[in-house]
Amino acid sequence: MEKKSAKKILKVAVLIYLASFLIINWSDVSWVFNYKEVSGLISDFFNPYPSIDASTIDTYFYPNHSLPAQAGQQTPAVIISDPKTAPIVQATKTNYTDKQNTIEIPKISISVPIIFATSTNKTALAKDLDLGTVYYPGSVYPGQVGQIVILGHSAPPGWPTIKHDWVFTNLDKLSAGDQILIDLNNKQYTYIVKQKTIIKRGADVPADASSANSNVLTLISCWPPGKDYQRITVQAVLQ
Repeated sequence: MEKKSAKKILKVAVLIYLASFLIINWSDVSWVFNYKEVSGLISDFFNPYPSIDASTIDTYFYPNHSLPAQAGQQTPAVIISDPKTAPIVQATKTNYTDKQNTIEIPKISISVPIIFATSTNKTALAKDLDLGTVYYPGSVYPGQVGQIVILGHSAPPGWPTIKHDWVFTNLDKLSAGDQILIDLNNKQYTYIVKQKTIIKRGADVPADASSANSNVLTLISCWPPGKDYQRITVQAVLQ
């Protein structure tokens, strides 16, 4: 009888503990009980950015000065621009940094790797996105005239910070004047946010008239966070 009573008391204690844990941490664990949200995110994991491929992302670019694709290729095999011929933005200021291939967004406490994608294949992009943000093929380098497109995952509130599914979750909190930093080759480039836009999948990113002679950074993620309904874009100009 004593053992049975002890087991009952233990079960009650465990239930009270679990209930207390859920109540205290509900904002962090509530996603587990949202079947539609979880199933949708699982689907997204196996098919991230289903509308972002070579045929749709190209509309996001202003004319860049990247090396042309080799014969038989429809998209560049690697992200590369010819430093001898690509126009350079004048009076670009950089700071020294020990960080390599990193994007930093102070306002939303982001400091994550930049993965230089070598393919626009969805499967390849999915693997790259697990490792950080993705520098999309066809983008120019910081300091060169043209556009840089960087992709990143987003996730709904409470989603665990596994892999890099969460990196661009809070892009909507950015506003004009906020800083975005890119660390590359021991140089830190500073970009200032100019605009933030919610667009349909595959729609053109609104262009700024000054972009033709500037180095423009565009961050793209799914919107709302974790869903593939629309896109959120943040555009920033190199200082």
